[in-house]
Amino acid sequence: MKGNMKNVPLGQPTVGDEELAAVKAVFESGWLSGAGPACQAFEAEFAAAVGATGAVATSNCGSALHLAQLVLGAGAGDEVIVADYTFPATGHSVMWAGATPVFADVRPDIWTIDPASVEDKITSKTVGIIAVDSFGQPADYDELRAIADRHKLWLIEDAACASGATYHGRPAGSLADVAAFSFHGRKGITAGEGGALVSADASLVAHARKLHTYGISPAITRANSTDLPVPSFDELGYNYRMSDVQAAIMREQLKRMPQLLEARSRAADRYAELLGDVELLTLPIALDDRTHPWQSYVIGLDPSLDRGAVAHLLRERGVGCNFGTYASHVQPLYGDQPDLPVSRRLFDRHLAIPMHANLADDDIEYVATTVRDVVSARETQAA
Repeated sequence: MKGNMKNVPLGQPTVGDEELAAVKAVFESGWLSGAGPACQAFEAEFAAAVGATGAVATSNCGSALHLAQLVLGAGAGDEVIVADYTFPATGHSVMWAGATPVFADVRPDIWTIDPASVEDKITSKTVGIIAVDSFGQPADYDELRAIADRHKLWLIEDAACASGATYHGRPAGSLADVAAFSFHGRKGITAGEGGALVSADASLVAHARKLHTYGISPAITRANSTDLPVPSFDELGYNYRMSDVQAAIMREQLKRMPQLLEARSRAADRYAELLGDVELLTLPIALDDRTHPWQSYVIGLDPSLDRGAVAHLLRERGVGCNFGTYASHVQPLYGDQPDLPVSRRLFDRHLAIPMHANLADDDIEYVATTVRDVVSARETQAA
């Protein structure tokens, strides 16, 4: 087996000479720090790509989520309803804003926030909703928008994994009052780290831009002044800027995005063909009314399987894997929370297998064959 064993990583960025040339150009420009010319160019290009009026390039998605809530007015005494099945940065961002996260359960089929659960969680303290595009597939924004409007709430799209996704023909990033993206190394387009806040509301974008630079306008706005303007600090801000090195990489990644999405979609289709008849697995689905960018490919394991044993055997055979994401409400930080059974079950049973744009056909076939072999192995049966 070892002689035929491959090493297929869980995730892998697609970068090359174009990104290197872009970084070289930034080095030669002399402006490497945040919110510079490369950031300005990327912000304009990204806003256009996602159907937004404006974008603010940020240090990561968490900082974009925090800024979004600050400019929408969340604060102490407020409650924000958050999709439960997500990396806890979503819930953390609510706490950073001084508000309280209230977790809502998710749909059992596509794992996005359940509008019925949202309705059930609304109280007199609720000010907003944060939906999460689970592994890239958008949530039910028509229903969520109707709920938000009916109760006079704002709506944020956590589009961390959703670059290139669509919902009813509209791009992720244009589906809520504000959206936040991630460019972490496992995302569909990446600079290793980084994020972006986008909105159709120019005033929200301008306010977020001010707050992401300590509460003043970025230095580039004063670079060509003939006098010496000295900014005044009248609002608490943060250092949430993306560097121009990262922005230069992201401009090239944005050009690559159609090809990267196509490669991921092809890999997802092939996994479905190769694993669709395995009774002990539940495969992810993509709904016809939205485009799934396949940031991750997450399978559900039957309760008869020991997930830890499955992961151990897959890794032994060179197949990268990890749990899907978190049921936030069971994390100790958030204290005692009402049980959310769908999210908790997904947290217990999900397993991510390799998904990235560099997967060759033989990589996908090796992963699928190995998964089939491992889930049928006696040592993976739960006690």
